[in-house]
Amino acid sequence: MRKIGLLLLLTVLFILYSNPVLAGEGQTSLTNREILERLHTLDLSIARLEEGQKNLIIRIDGLDKMIDGLVNIILGGFGIVFAGIFALIGFVIWDRRTALAPAIRKNQELKEREQRLEKAIREYAQREPKLTEILRSVGML
Repeated sequence: MRKIGLLLLLTVLFILYSNPVLAGEGQTSLTNREILERLHTLDLSIARLEEGQKNLIIRIDGLDKMIDGLVNIILGGFGIVFAGIFALIGFVIWDRRTALAPAIRKNQELKEREQRLEKAIREYAQREPKLTEILRSVGML
């Protein structure tokens, strides 16, 4: 990939630098010294491009680390939110049970009281025949 990019860059630079040579047929050809100077400037520009690429790669690596940090923060935030939701659901269930406990206890007490009253009325109905008739008419005996 790097070689292809370098080859493409050399080709583009060659085309750009070769235009003035083709434009003037009557001019003398380039000397070896001029060619060497142009190659040297080309080498310097390639070196600057490579240095720029290295700096760009370092910046991209820094951005990757920042993005990883943000992802961790977001995941941690979601974890906290879900933990809070589950804690709230648990609290609601616990609160319902504790709120219903007195009502259940009161209901049990009322059932026991009702049973004692029925027992007392039945025992009294054994001594009073009129009460026995009344209880039979309402279906309690």
